[in-house]
Amino acid sequence: MAEGTGTTDTTTDTTDTTGLAGAAADAHRIDGRALEEAVAFTSELIRIDSVNLGNGDGTERRAAEYVAERLAEAGIEPVLLEKVRGRTNVVARIEGTDPDADALLVHGHLDVVPAEPADWAVHPFSGEVRDGVVWGRGAVDMKNADAMVLAAVRAWARTGARPRRDIVLAFTADEEDTGQYGSDFLAGEHPELFEGCTEGISESGAYTFHAGGGLRLYPVAAGERGTAWMELTATGRAGHGSKVNRANAVSRLAAAVHRIGEHTWPVRLSETVRAALTELSRLNGLDAPDFEDPGFDVDALLAKLGPSAKLVEATVRNSTNPTGLKAGYKINVIPGTAVAHVDGRILPGTEEEFTATVEELTGPDVDWEFYHRGPALQAPVASRTFAVLRESLEHFDPGAHVVPFCMTGGTDAKQFARLGIAGYGFSPLRLPEGLNYQAMFHGVDERVPVDALHFGVRVLDRALFSL
Repeated sequence: MAEGTGTTDTTTDTTDTTGLAGAAADAHRIDGRALEEAVAFTSELIRIDSVNLGNGDGTERRAAEYVAERLAEAGIEPVLLEKVRGRTNVVARIEGTDPDADALLVHGHLDVVPAEPADWAVHPFSGEVRDGVVWGRGAVDMKNADAMVLAAVRAWARTGARPRRDIVLAFTADEEDTGQYGSDFLAGEHPELFEGCTEGISESGAYTFHAGGGLRLYPVAAGERGTAWMELTATGRAGHGSKVNRANAVSRLAAAVHRIGEHTWPVRLSETVRAALTELSRLNGLDAPDFEDPGFDVDALLAKLGPSAKLVEATVRNSTNPTGLKAGYKINVIPGTAVAHVDGRILPGTEEEFTATVEELTGPDVDWEFYHRGPALQAPVASRTFAVLRESLEHFDPGAHVVPFCMTGGTDAKQFARLGIAGYGFSPLRLPEGLNYQAMFHGVDERVPVDALHFGVRVLDRALFSL
């Protein structure tokens, strides 16, 4: 479901069979070579510069060519597509055994955010494997997942294994900005490549979250907040810095930015977040929350959930965070305009409320517009698909507790949703305690354990063959 404006049944369907007794039970597809390739491909992709600086400044060409070569070696025919030179995407289709089955999209982005080498313990573009850990920008976001997908499908090719459904692979450009050169371009200009796809699997889910007391959670994303990046512009009267100026653009902008940054948004619980709170309450020994109770206090519930509250606390409300200011050119000159950027995130069904609130907070002296927008998403939790994803994790980690969650940010799933593709965040990794996986997204010293990649490629293989 694309816009996330409808309702989603959050009750897990325990009667839904996953069909795992057949192809997925075959343990012979993922061998030692596949495990080694998952690590080697992660390291080698990290060493390829695919930094996305935004505003069209980036190149994924070398990374795309690397992926295309690995696919072609396995007899999988890749197609390389570009909106502009250097911003390269790779798409390939693996034919399934059931021609009547819907197709499954598996997608990952090839670009990464910048990294300052002086801030890192290991050079961010070395791809160094040290003490059982792969280091570098993209080790978790998300060249590791790209590598696991490559390792899995190459293993299938070596053994002659074929999944039930057609699987469309998409390795995209520009996810770390607006997606205009990547998923937006593919969905808008090449929809035929995704014909038959009804569901998609991608990043930001199925990793170990240690919630204390031995509780090992695996959050699987079944939703995303909408993206609402905004540009604010204040106009005023330019003049000398020594004179009183009641039409100062900088002052007007600063006041609006302060109001936006300090605003407390009201609680708005999406169906995905309700499902997460229900499951987390159960796992923490609490009664199921009564969301219809007028006295229900989500903040009080979050306080009782301990560390696991981090999985949902940022998605119970909309948010607006100022991220940039631009004004002036000389200290004694009052400029006539001032500009700010605000990162807004919107929950399903709250778009009109969000817009009206921003209009009120900016006030009469500041104009604003959306720099980039993307819809809020929700995918069914009470579905065979979610059951398969759950079982695949539990099969390789019997102590796992799989919970649905809503991502705070966004992924390429927003663009593919325009094609009717419901997206799930599922890039499996078993991680040790003390490794703060969430903090490494766009952070310093990004890294992933080798054995986490081994776990991930096994889980991914089982899930994809079962779906």
